[in-house]
Amino acid sequence: MRLSKPNRSAATLTRTRVPDVNPSSGLCVTCLVGCPGLCEVGRSAIRGREVIYPAPFGSITVGAEKDYPVDFSHFQIMGTTVGAVGVEEDPDAAIFPNVSVETAIGGDGGPEIRLRLPVVIPGLGSTDIAKRFGEAIYAGAALSGIVCVVGENVCAMDPEAEIRDGQVRRSPDMEKRVNSFKRWFDGKYGGIAVQVNVEDYRLGVHRYVIESLGVEAIEIKWGQGAKDIGGEVKLPTLERALQLKERGYLVLPDPEEPAVQEAAKAGLIKEFERHSRVGMVSEEAFMKQVEEIRDAGAKYVFLKTGAYRPRDLALALKLSSEAGIDLLTVDGAGGGTAMSPWRMMNEWGIPTVYLEALAYRYAQTLAEKGKRVPDIVIAGGLSLEDHVFKALALGAPFVKAVGMARAPLTAVHVAETVASSLEKGQVPKPYEKYGKSLEEVFYSAYELKQKLGKEFEELPKGAIGLYTFLERIKVGLQQLMCGARKFALEHLSREDIAALTEEAARITGIKHIMEIDMEEAEKILSS
Repeated sequence: MRLSKPNRSAATLTRTRVPDVNPSSGLCVTCLVGCPGLCEVGRSAIRGREVIYPAPFGSITVGAEKDYPVDFSHFQIMGTTVGAVGVEEDPDAAIFPNVSVETAIGGDGGPEIRLRLPVVIPGLGSTDIAKRFGEAIYAGAALSGIVCVVGENVCAMDPEAEIRDGQVRRSPDMEKRVNSFKRWFDGKYGGIAVQVNVEDYRLGVHRYVIESLGVEAIEIKWGQGAKDIGGEVKLPTLERALQLKERGYLVLPDPEEPAVQEAAKAGLIKEFERHSRVGMVSEEAFMKQVEEIRDAGAKYVFLKTGAYRPRDLALALKLSSEAGIDLLTVDGAGGGTAMSPWRMMNEWGIPTVYLEALAYRYAQTLAEKGKRVPDIVIAGGLSLEDHVFKALALGAPFVKAVGMARAPLTAVHVAETVASSLEKGQVPKPYEKYGKSLEEVFYSAYELKQKLGKEFEELPKGAIGLYTFLERIKVGLQQLMCGARKFALEHLSREDIAALTEEAARITGIKHIMEIDMEEAEKILSS
């Protein structure tokens, strides 16, 4: 069984000359002299390190294509025809619209953050695509009543940011994102958090957003599932490269080198790479950082960790427990990003199901010892309501929500594209049967227009798409839960799913589908 697909991918705009390839190397079985270099190896001979990254940068998000031995498709949701939990056992009461998918996170010793549905949009940072659709994402998240996180490097990457004495004083880009959420926030459901990595923390981003923008939640970033190095983007000009180098980033090639400057001016260097530093985690430093963030005025402190080795996940849970972290996001391999080394995205890290199985095991250990377990969010390649159900059940009762980034971003940019066509009087063919206006084509547009009144005209069109997508997630989740006869999220358990393979059962501790209910079935047949 081949899990990886080396040497060609739509992500790197490469392919092989013939369909038959060597299973290990991915090279064509016959590598022909005279080929111009269609595959990654050939393209790399011409463009070198540029081919490490998916392309075209700024216009795409990417997710791994590796087939992991176990993923969420290896589990099946269990339904029942008996009883109801969380609602009266009555056919008129046990209907799917009566399923509550509301939840709450954080608030250890204080008010919780309430969510209309168990979804968090993890850090959308300084990449071009996140900036381009930022206002729509945060507006849609606010209207949907979920938590949305502003990702790393936003302030320092803002060309108009004011940075004095090594500290951020103002960032129009950050203001735009935060204010977009706050404008459409109902004050009851959802929230906005701002993420800080090594550079952000040094620049005092947490203090700036708390004091100047009224942000209440700060997320410390250890990493993500897409890569095990810091955040990175491409810079199109020498001027931007010099600006980011001055602001403390690692920029390659070094824009301060005279030879590099000459090459850039001659058009030989067409782009630069900006890289964030990796953090160095220690218990003492982490506790000090959490304390400093709280002293700065944060009401909630989150932590996001990636698909690192198991001991790192154990450390994240232990420190989150001891530091009173409100929300721990655990991001598995196989998810997505706007820029990550392509082979790294596919070949490093613990895949989401495996990582969640470990997180559950470690959380259970803490709970058995009487320790506090932080609320957990699972992320990494999740996109639809069955993923939400399975992830919540697999990690019950510790996993409170799932993280989705690529799917919401897809919803936003598709909505923007369709809305733009409608404004020009052009109806995309898949939607012609619905009508010609925004209200006819977008399922939730009429509802939002009734709710918002005149303000609807000022709502970013991508926000309508995100709201509509999340409403679909909500209804789909309600239907799945109704079928399982669980009418509120707190009633979901690991018994609500079954493993389809022996391997999935062994890894997670979820019963195999041929073993689940075995004792109960025998009792029924013997009575």
